Amino acid sequence: MNPEYVSISIAVISIFISAVIVFLERAFPFLLFSKKQPPAIIRLIEKYIPPMAITALLFYCLKDMNFSAASGFVPSAVSLMVCIGLHIWKKNSLISIFGSTILYMTLLKII
Repeated sequence: MNPEYVSISIAVISIFISAVIVFLERAFPFLLFSKKQPPAIIRLIEKYIPPMAITALLFYCLKDMNFSAASGFVPSAVSLMVCIGLHIWKKNSLISIFGSTILYMTLLKII
């Protein structure tokens, strides 16, 4: 058997297995809690963990800001404000994330 076909078939099988596992992970909560209310701890986690994770990522991204030159903090600060403004205005995470990321990358090249 041709080694190229073996590696392709292994890759296809791996992708299929990964897809099934991801699908089952996504379907598990719906199957488990379809007829009843989720426990209080799950409701607490789904309410507070996403904002906490975003806050941690925000601090991580902004920890290396350099205030000695405009190029060290202006792109990050302006992009952060635009991200917040877009999210408040449109209430769409994708628009705020992509819009502020594009602006940040543009400001890095300009400044």
